[in-house]
Amino acid sequence: MTVTISVRYEGGLRCTARHGPSDTALTTDAPVDNQGRGESFSPTDLVATAFATCTMTIMGIVAERDGLPVTGIAAEVEKHMAADPRRIAALPLTLRVSGPLDEAQRSALETAARGCPVCHSLSPDIRCEIRFEYDG
Repeated sequence: MTVTISVRYEGGLRCTARHGPSDTALTTDAPVDNQGRGESFSPTDLVATAFATCTMTIMGIVAERDGLPVTGIAAEVEKHMAADPRRIAALPLTLRVSGPLDEAQRSALETAARGCPVCHSLSPDIRCEIRFEYDG
């Protein structure tokens, strides 16, 4: 499947991206520590966001397919940058899963999360670390 995303540079280190299939738009801004205003997600913030949302989506697919009693999934991802060259160094992700899950169900969700296509598409130099917390 191919998806086209059109991007326009707006000036002032800001870009607008438009998702072809849905026509949804989002804006990026350079971060304050890299000459920007930090008024929106930076491009590297979107990488971190993609990792978290992809992981949660894959877990959701498994939960729905297998009828797992997941009542909620929440995430927090941190983006750690390296300086020379400037790049993402690590993306520690904490996933909080609610629901009365047994060990086999938790294992299925964790296996799904570790299969995240975004993480597997990134350089192996980026540490995609996942921690799971369960409530229920």
